[in-house]
Amino acid sequence: MSDVYDVIYAPVVTEKSAGAIENDNVYTFIVARKANKIEILRAIEGIWDVKVSDVRTMQYRGKAKRALMGRLSKNPKVGRRPAFKKAVVQLAEGDHIEFYEVG
Repeated sequence: MSDVYDVIYAPVVTEKSAGAIENDNVYTFIVARKANKIEILRAIEGIWDVKVSDVRTMQYRGKAKRALMGRLSKNPKVGRRPAFKKAVVQLAEGDHIEFYEVG
């Protein structure tokens, strides 16, 4: 990937990921599906100027979704949500990422 902003799409902000940030210094991101662990590591270190100690990745298939009335429709069209890749990144001790600026 040519640009670090092409690798990292968005942080995942949920209750579970917030707990992981507070307890274990672990951050979760949605990343490009073709990005590998080395590209993800370099992108995180380049964007936020932190030291990454571990990167784990997971592939998710898009969920099947029915259109409109589902079973009641005479012509049920089934679509899919887009597939995505998630990266779980552990930072070195003392480093942190500030997603929201308080001010």
